[in-house]
Amino acid sequence: MLRNREIANLLDEIAELLEAKGESVFRIGAYRNAARRIEGWPEDIEEVWKAGRLDDIPGVGESIAAKVSEYLQTGRLEYLQKLKEDVGPGLAELLAVPGLGPRRAHLIHDRLGISTVDDLAAAAREHRLRALPRMSEKLEAAVLREVTRLAQRSQRLPLGVALPAAEEAAMALRSHPAIQRVEPAGSIRRRRDTIGDIDLLVASAQPAAAVGAFTSLHIAREVLASGSTKATILTAGNLQIDLRVVAPDEWGAALLYFTGSKEHNIELREMAMRRGWKLNEYGLFDEASGRRLASATEHDVYASLGLPWIPPELRESRGEIAAAAAGRLPTLIEVTDLRGDLHVHSNWSDGADTLEAIAAAAKERGYEYLAITDHSPGLGIARGLTRDRVKSQRVAIEALNARLAPFRLLHGAEVNIRNDGTLDYPETVLNAFDIVVIAVHGAFTQSEAAMTERILAAMRKPSVAILAHPTGRLIGKREPYAVDLERVLRGARECNVAVEINSQGDRLDLNDQWARRAKELGVALVVSTDAHAVGQLDLTRYGVAMARRAWLESNDILNTLPLDALLERLRSHREAA
Repeated sequence: MLRNREIANLLDEIAELLEAKGESVFRIGAYRNAARRIEGWPEDIEEVWKAGRLDDIPGVGESIAAKVSEYLQTGRLEYLQKLKEDVGPGLAELLAVPGLGPRRAHLIHDRLGISTVDDLAAAAREHRLRALPRMSEKLEAAVLREVTRLAQRSQRLPLGVALPAAEEAAMALRSHPAIQRVEPAGSIRRRRDTIGDIDLLVASAQPAAAVGAFTSLHIAREVLASGSTKATILTAGNLQIDLRVVAPDEWGAALLYFTGSKEHNIELREMAMRRGWKLNEYGLFDEASGRRLASATEHDVYASLGLPWIPPELRESRGEIAAAAAGRLPTLIEVTDLRGDLHVHSNWSDGADTLEAIAAAAKERGYEYLAITDHSPGLGIARGLTRDRVKSQRVAIEALNARLAPFRLLHGAEVNIRNDGTLDYPETVLNAFDIVVIAVHGAFTQSEAAMTERILAAMRKPSVAILAHPTGRLIGKREPYAVDLERVLRGARECNVAVEINSQGDRLDLNDQWARRAKELGVALVVSTDAHAVGQLDLTRYGVAMARRAWLESNDILNTLPLDALLERLRSHREAA
């Protein structure tokens, strides 16, 4: 939901500014917690506010609720403006650079008078940062690298932001009488993890009416351009959406063309040219006679070229056309193939919802099982579970399972991988869990060799079943840590440890190319949500999208197994280890 994410970003910005001011970690944590809860809340935050139910959301107390109300009512927040004034615009801009942190940002701002990211990059190139206290040549190089990456990332949107915006606009347009069909196109339809442009394609015999419907959408804050068959709007969340209108009988060829990728389209055009044909956004044509051979549907165009329809996620010129011609396209995994979720957090640690609420939501989605994987104690900010709390949670889960059978909550944990590769819990505690998920949560700046050995050492523990978000990336916020993924994947195969495709919109980790490599190596994969609220259980579609882009089928994914088969796999893994 776009407004939920907008409010979450607002609260995260407040947290960053409070950190820059040196406020208490508890106050900072309260805003970050509220941001996470609102982003994962299953209802539109604006509707919750209108109903006077903001205090229904855990972590949203009276003070934060008042700020959310003010912003939703007025479109601005005085408290945020005051914070920006207190911190200063220059320091606020420096805080956007990952890894710099409030202390170093203060130092650079105060000593060198730097107040823009461009000036920071110049200072790093001129080697002026290394002269400051606690700044080394290595840190200076890291700052320059992050500034460069920040500029690159700002040009693309995460799929989890772009797709809901495109779908909201498309849904609103489908009810208009002048519009026959509408679909998101471009890299959104191919489900790339980041999106350059949000593109909508519309089929209409009345293009002027279709353009008018688009520019009048309730989400449009500003119309940037409007023509006879094209238009561009800016949404309330500052997202740009581009519209193109095509004739209904050209729909299939246009959808194929504007979905891309460019390289996939080039291969198709070359196939057409070898037959004396021409393929463009208007259709497939015989070059000599000008007769149109196909255009109404994508299936028609592919069939005329002697190919089956190729799913959009595969259209990246990575062998899909040759596979299609040979009848070897995979039967891609679907969201409905998943039998359960193996990485979910409850309010026992940093999740928003109770065990009962999570179990009910899982059953409603038709799941056979769901793993509660609250944090281990090494992640103190997430209220990681002590050994005593682990025992108490197990009792609560067993009681719940007695009532919900045959549905099953698995008692698991997301266990922190310490800097040296050891885990937060000893093996005696780990062995009592149904499932153990491990992940790196800190010391992201270790060398590639150290990080790789750290993860490999953790995977060798007999109780470990899954490696979660294996590169640690946060799209648009944090680059992957340095790690030899080839060695990690080979190690996972040797240890019989599954590797996660994390469905969180800012993770999608493993990405599609490494997930495909995992399949080639014979590594089992899971698609999990890492949900911190019941609404986030629906994020599976993003993880499944990455799996589909990786050419994965149902039998490549561990959590497509029925409950009995999954439990047998977990049991035999421990016995073999």
